[in-house]
Amino acid sequence: MRISPLSLIAVSTAALLGGCAVGPAYVAPQMTAPPAFLGGAAIDAKADGAVTVDLIHWWRSFDDPLLASLVERALAQNLDLQQASARVVQTRAGLRHANADLLPAGQVSGQASESWQSLETPQGRIASALPGFEREAQGYELNLGASWELDLFGGKDAARDAARADWQASAAAATAARLAVAAQTADTYVAIRSLQARLDVARGQQQVQQRLVDLVGLQFRKGVAAELQLRQAEGALAQVKAAVPELEQGLEIAMNALDILLGVQPGSTRPELAAAAPIPVPPAVSSAGGPPALLRRRPDIIAAERMLAASNARIGVAIAEYYPKFSLGGLLGTATMGVGGLFGGNATQASGVLGLRWRLFDFGRIDAEIAAARGRNTEALAAYRLTVLRASEDVENAFSSLVKQQARAQILGEGESSLGKARTSAFAAYKGGVSSLLDVLDADRRLLETRDAGIQAKAAATRAAIASFRALGGGWEAPAPPGGAVAFGY
Repeated sequence: MRISPLSLIAVSTAALLGGCAVGPAYVAPQMTAPPAFLGGAAIDAKADGAVTVDLIHWWRSFDDPLLASLVERALAQNLDLQQASARVVQTRAGLRHANADLLPAGQVSGQASESWQSLETPQGRIASALPGFEREAQGYELNLGASWELDLFGGKDAARDAARADWQASAAAATAARLAVAAQTADTYVAIRSLQARLDVARGQQQVQQRLVDLVGLQFRKGVAAELQLRQAEGALAQVKAAVPELEQGLEIAMNALDILLGVQPGSTRPELAAAAPIPVPPAVSSAGGPPALLRRRPDIIAAERMLAASNARIGVAIAEYYPKFSLGGLLGTATMGVGGLFGGNATQASGVLGLRWRLFDFGRIDAEIAAARGRNTEALAAYRLTVLRASEDVENAFSSLVKQQARAQILGEGESSLGKARTSAFAAYKGGVSSLLDVLDADRRLLETRDAGIQAKAAATRAAIASFRALGGGWEAPAPPGGAVAFGY
């Protein structure tokens, strides 16, 4: 195979001109982060002296074996996580494809054929008149071919960088999905325990109201109480009864949601959750290194940064279209009319090709492609910055909710104790004829509302702790990138 000196000069010149890859060099964005969260001081003050929580397996710190079991089953079985894992496999395959594009491609081809010439066609009639004509013809061919598009201007290398960043982004997104599933499972479990506790309160209050109705009814039949008092007591009982179906509906919905998170048919876990249990007490939460550590720990931030890197690399892919594409191709093989001479010297065949492709008169479209790539890069940068801000917002909101709901639960607990004593006094006064039935009904209403609000506040505090662990990026072991740069361990 011969290549002319002119062709060699052209390739060498192109190689010298394309010594460096085109496109902007990627520089990871620097986000200015405050040294501490606004709510970090209050959180750290509450956690002062407490046992440090394992942020990687934070769900085990709630001292609830069933909660831990459910979270770990969800991480193993959740169908959203299986989809996220499949997307990682797809982007990993994309990276392998981009790597393969930088290498030569080769193939082996062969064929054996046999044909008969018709004597009734014009060609057959002419050929049959020639000396030595044979109707039967055989052919055998075996070839080894290779081709290689030279990446002189770095377009394929930039495409590989983009594919690598896409793979890393998908892996980070899968980790973010894992954190979300763990938090959603724990949050749903706490909601179930909260609804069960509220149902217990409502049913207990229903029994209290029923006894009151029975008492007033007895007094009415004896002529001691007026009918108005009896109807008021019955109305109060109906209000308490009406709350029960609504709470039961909410409990069923929450249990179904938990089953979906576990990747099982709705109703599968109801036997495990049938017996009511206390709302898990949240462990101590710390600020875990503040905003600077958040940039490394939150996988959604890492995914956004990797998507930004991929969009930057694709600018280089677009710019490389300005330059010519050179390719080399070659074939070495043998072809003969008979099997016996297939590997003889006379059957050898070879060819070499130097290819050129250049969008020389298409620069307008290339300009548009580059502008679009730069626009997507600008969009990705804004998305990254917004992801960082929203991550900080998540932490601040979770910290605030945790502190405020814990304070609210404490206040409501004190109020419940006082209202319980007030209800006892009101009932005793009513039986003694000192106060009216309205005083007893009002005391019952206030006590029920306070108990219900107290349960909701306790649940909200626990759910805020779960939200805090999720917002801080708990649930996986974040890598320690060299030099403080954002990385994902690849």
